[in-house]
Amino acid sequence: MLCDILSICALASAAAATTGDHSSRGQKADVVKRDVCIIGGGSSGTYSAVRLQQMNKTVAVVERNNRLGGHVNTYVNPATNQTFDYGVIFWKNTTVVTDYFAYLDVPLARSPLVSPAIPAYADFANASRVSADALATGNLTAGFEAYLAQLAKYPYLTTGFDLPDPVPEDLLLPFGDFVRKYDLGAIAFTISLYNQGMGNILAQPTLYVLKYFPASTAISAFTDSFVTTARHNNQELYDKALEKLGSSVFLDSNVIRIKRYHDCVEVLTSTPTGPQIIHASALLVTVPPELASVGFLDTDGVEQSLLGQFNSSYYWDTILEGSGIPDNVSLTNIDPQAPYGVPAMPGIYIFGYVGMPGLHTVYYSSPHPLSDAAVKADILAQAAALVQSLGYKPPVNGSPTFVGLNAHNPFELTVSTEAIRKGFYGRFGGLQGRRRTWWTGAAWQAQDSSAIWDFTERVVLPQLVAAC
Repeated sequence: MLCDILSICALASAAAATTGDHSSRGQKADVVKRDVCIIGGGSSGTYSAVRLQQMNKTVAVVERNNRLGGHVNTYVNPATNQTFDYGVIFWKNTTVVTDYFAYLDVPLARSPLVSPAIPAYADFANASRVSADALATGNLTAGFEAYLAQLAKYPYLTTGFDLPDPVPEDLLLPFGDFVRKYDLGAIAFTISLYNQGMGNILAQPTLYVLKYFPASTAISAFTDSFVTTARHNNQELYDKALEKLGSSVFLDSNVIRIKRYHDCVEVLTSTPTGPQIIHASALLVTVPPELASVGFLDTDGVEQSLLGQFNSSYYWDTILEGSGIPDNVSLTNIDPQAPYGVPAMPGIYIFGYVGMPGLHTVYYSSPHPLSDAAVKADILAQAAALVQSLGYKPPVNGSPTFVGLNAHNPFELTVSTEAIRKGFYGRFGGLQGRRRTWWTGAAWQAQDSSAIWDFTERVVLPQLVAAC
């Protein structure tokens, strides 16, 4: 094949000049051949790699971090080795989920949603205590039933974004208007807590909120039927996956350049051991499909016109030690003056009790970019104000410290309602298989590993395997 001869030579000659690792300059690039090259070792990339391996396909997974797992973040107490999860915390109890965990020999257990912590509420913006009945806007059970009735109108939202033409106008309403139209105020605040990371959720098009909080999630929430790892260590799933995949995974590695041809793809990477060229029959991209995230890809005009339309929200999960908030208290942010009590972002959702002395999880979102330093400063300022205002004992061992902070950005990828109305998602779906490239991840389904795995299993892998 032409790509076997010419493109490998061209990429090999460029490898030393294009890698950012000075130690690899001048090194000859190694070449490996695989059926599928997977860009990203997060939830969707790892699942795809394991499933493709089960289907007797060879893979190469390129991951920029030193671990697989993406949005999974597990804290390990350095003194006791006790663990808890604060990124991805639970999954829906589906066959796709249970089969995956069983194959990797990671036991599951029911995830209790009722925390042993004392619930407390405050208006974080004003550092003032809020009564627990501030959200008394209706019957919660009736609210869930009304919400499920609305979801039943759109069965096609279960898998992907296969939208009808014309797109129902209700799906394009700002979610706050949708809530008012269908009297869903009783569960609006609850949905905002499940759909963390969306920025100002009431301003988001309803389409994205319904995708993020579908019937399966709503029912799991209402029936307390989520599952999590029995050892409270979700990173274990990805460590076991790494054991299965072995040398097929390239950690601490960056994609430098990808060239796609009619019968193959060539991926030039910078790895800790030097430049690497991966020659594959097909490419699977699992990183966020916005132009800034796929700058290594030889995009054409069609791809640029689509991927260039994405906007995003931003999301951080953190662990704060020594805040002064009591160990047995979970403090939730409510704005009694805002519609349905949903506080405006940027801001904090909750200081969550984790069961370890002195530690609270803190979740933060913004509709626009912020630096990690700015997020940390805001969290510390709000923690100090709340401790003083609510009469908690201030920290006795100096300032609070972050023992965990992860920026999951870009987070929720969205396009304008006008773009949705004009058929964006039909054209976006048309990228699957084009130029020997397939795609999966949250932008194709939702910020939900269970749903992403199901989408990957139903839509992406059958096409990908057939093409290899």
